Amino acid sequence: MLKGLIGKKIGMTQIFNDIGEAIPITLIEAGPCYVTQVRTIDKDGYSAVQLGFGESKPRRLTGGQLGHLQRNNLPPVRFLREFQAKKPDVNEGDQVTVDVFEVGDHVDVVGRSKGRGFAGAVKRYGFRGGPKTHGQSDRHRAVGSIGATSGTGRVFPGKRMPGHMGNQRITAQNLKIVLVDAERNLIGVRGAVPGPKGGLVLIKESRKQ
Repeated sequence: MLKGLIGKKIGMTQIFNDIGEAIPITLIEAGPCYVTQVRTIDKDGYSAVQLGFGESKPRRLTGGQLGHLQRNNLPPVRFLREFQAKKPDVNEGDQVTVDVFEVGDHVDVVGRSKGRGFAGAVKRYGFRGGPKTHGQSDRHRAVGSIGATSGTGRVFPGKRMPGHMGNQRITAQNLKIVLVDAERNLIGVRGAVPGPKGGLVLIKESRKQ
C-alpha cells in the first residue's frame, strides 16, 4: 500500500493529551495528491509512484508538463515527486488523501532547511572564537590556523570553515502522527519538521519503525 504524501508546512502549535500534557506538533497541509504516473519494473526498471501536488495555472507549466498530466485528465500541478513502492495499489489518475495515515503511525518527513547564506565558523559549527585581549582587535570570530604540521603540509578535505549554511535536504525520522483531519487535509506530527512555513515537505512511511 502506498503511504506517501506531498504537503506544505503550516507551522507549529501544541495540543493536550488526556492527562493534560502539552504536546508540540507541526501542522502539515498534506494533499490531496494526484497519481500522475505509476512506474513498473518491466517498463522503467524500478517500482515507484509519482504524485502531483499544488494546483496551479496552466500558463505556469510547460507544454510537456501539461501533456504529461492531461494523459489522465489531471489538473495542472506545481510539484511532482516520486515515492518508492514495491506493490503500489493505485492507478494513474487516482487521488491520495490524508486517509492513508492514521494516528499513531510513524513517518519520515523530508524538507529543505532554511538557507542562512554565507556563515562563519562560529555560527556554522559553534567555534568559540579567539581571545578578546592581548592585541586581538579583529580576530574574535576568525577560524585561526588551518594548516597541519610541516610533515603533512596541506589542509585535509572536510575542514570546518566558513561557507554556505543551510538550504539542504533534511529528513526528520520516525515522527509520530498525533492528528489527522481529513476534512481540512491536515496532519499533525509530534516534533519539528525541517524548512520554513509554507515549505514543501514529503511524508513517507518510517523506515525505522
